[in-house]
Amino acid sequence: MKILLAIDGSPHSGAAIAAVAHQTWPRDTVVQILTVIHPAVPPLPDPILTIASVPEEQVHELRRLAPQLLEKASQQIRPNRDVIVTTKILEGSPKHVIVEEAREWGADLIVVGARGYGRLTGLALGSVAGAVAADAPCSVQIIRTKQGSTGE
Repeated sequence: MKILLAIDGSPHSGAAIAAVAHQTWPRDTVVQILTVIHPAVPPLPDPILTIASVPEEQVHELRRLAPQLLEKASQQIRPNRDVIVTTKILEGSPKHVIVEEAREWGADLIVVGARGYGRLTGLALGSVAGAVAADAPCSVQIIRTKQGSTGE
């Protein structure tokens, strides 16, 4: 089995890591932990993407911290002896990159955390989990945290 675990360092992706770490998987399951760095300037002139894009300084910081983020997640999953863990860092729009990576890699399952944005915020920023679920070439497991448990 091939599982694509998409993380971003948020408490929601932490819940997704924990869910994968505590699940029993078939022997020789491969878990690819993916983090996607959103570009500072979107490749297409889309006003919503421009609002949601990350300043260039933050992009550099995300690039610097991404390997540590992936290593920490790997350490949580590796004690499960039935799984093989790999990691990957890609850049682009997370909802598109996650779906494309799942398609190219041949994932059987995508696991993502849900941020829990309300309807209006979700419409403005777009729901990565929702977009991935809508477009994925495989099953998607969306991990939600309890309201109030993330400090929001």
